[in-house]
Amino acid sequence: MRVLFICVGNTCRSQMAEGWAKSHGLKAQSAGTHPGQSVAKNAIGVMAEKGIDISNHTPTNIDDVDTESFDLIFSMGCGVSCPDIKFNDDWNLDDPYGGVLEKYREIRDVIESNVRQLIE
Repeated sequence: MRVLFICVGNTCRSQMAEGWAKSHGLKAQSAGTHPGQSVAKNAIGVMAEKGIDISNHTPTNIDDVDTESFDLIFSMGCGVSCPDIKFNDDWNLDDPYGGVLEKYREIRDVIESNVRQLIE
């Protein structure tokens, strides 16, 4: 199964979702509608706490992704609007960017739960 995760900056939530999905054996990618320059250090750190390395990930613009090649596409929330993309679901997650480490952990854990549901 190929899964795509989309958010605004592709620096936190969608990157963590990609990391979780790959760790569970899914083929996954993430992208953003307005990608940032790099993955957030706190996102890298909280994923490392769970043994998942996303330090080599880089933000990708959704315009550079062949969305037709994915079985499932999820929005992370924050008003992601892609008129030509049909989302399977919107996970409606708060964006932890710039917030406290505990918020990153909270979002990380919700993402893990959502990804686990995909493989059950």
